[in-house]
Amino acid sequence: MPTFELRYEDIDPLLEGLAIFGTGGGGSPAWGTAILKNDFANGRLPRLIDLAEIADDSTVVSGGIMGSVKVLERMGTENVMRHWEQRFELLDVTQVMQGLIGKRIDHVVPFEVGGLNTPVILSLGARMGLPVIDGDALGRSAPETQMTSFIGHGVSLTPMPLVDMNGNVVVVQHAADPTFADQVGRFVITQGGGLGANNHYPMSGQTAKRVVIPNTISTSLALGKSVLAARKDGSNPVAVVAKEVGGTLLFSGEIRSLQEKEALGFYFTTAELAGQGDSAGRQAQLVIKNETMYLAIDGAARAYFPDLVLMLEPGTGRGIMSVELQVGSLVSLVGVPCHPRLRQAVLSGRAEAAFSPTRYGRPDDRYRPLEELA
Repeated sequence: MPTFELRYEDIDPLLEGLAIFGTGGGGSPAWGTAILKNDFANGRLPRLIDLAEIADDSTVVSGGIMGSVKVLERMGTENVMRHWEQRFELLDVTQVMQGLIGKRIDHVVPFEVGGLNTPVILSLGARMGLPVIDGDALGRSAPETQMTSFIGHGVSLTPMPLVDMNGNVVVVQHAADPTFADQVGRFVITQGGGLGANNHYPMSGQTAKRVVIPNTISTSLALGKSVLAARKDGSNPVAVVAKEVGGTLLFSGEIRSLQEKEALGFYFTTAELAGQGDSAGRQAQLVIKNETMYLAIDGAARAYFPDLVLMLEPGTGRGIMSVELQVGSLVSLVGVPCHPRLRQAVLSGRAEAAFSPTRYGRPDDRYRPLEELA
């Protein structure tokens, strides 16, 4: 089956693109850069395979790192890389999954597009000698494990094994509610040192071809190259991003206030922005739960998760992490419709509980496509 290797010089543009599609989350691109550079330094070369090229009878799983950003930052990249050379929890938990399903795993696919959570899957594939599917479950990042195209198309999240950094292993064999496994995972990791990994969504290659959002890693790489080129030649990088992703600049302005609130058991941040430039005289409200989840302009809804609201640095087109935001930050917001495969999953009704605006504190709202809100 044809595969292609990522090159060392692809690291910087890839992380630029992943950070943009991360919609504020998905992990810091600085961590993704450290992970990939560590792999290259240790002779591990990440390989990608086109979704259409995998065998129907192959076995595919997803997974990722779970844990506290504070724990990662406290340990630092050098210590984490050193720890992962001794014991890579994501590899351990994938081997647990292999035993649970009784099948050899042929491919891994990222849960989301993001600066940390895509590179860790690329590292897992390189460590296992497996090609990583060029795609993911969303085409963006999301705060919860059940928020995927996979769920909406009938793929079970469970069994979901978890391994924490202390070596504890817990398996969620079955969950009646799609949000339960994620809640268990966060409890396990919190009790187990604040860092660990999970594995989930076992499926056949035939199923993967139906439910994976395709080409998101290669698209991120191409986007990153375009943004870096725009900075170099003096083009407007935000306009370049909007054109490359088929999006629309919805708002540009300055953050005037940031408020953390609790609603229905969830914490989220509400950013109030005052418009500048073409958005002068307008006001925007952005709800963030790790990632951008909801945008209103002048009091009217303009975008709902899982449609993408890209948070970009106006002068550079860089994808801004939600943890970076502060009063006075300048932000350009580009809206992008989610992939039709994900849109279908949301509108089918099967994923209503997983994607509901209730998950980010708006229980009276319902999802409406970005295009309908224009």
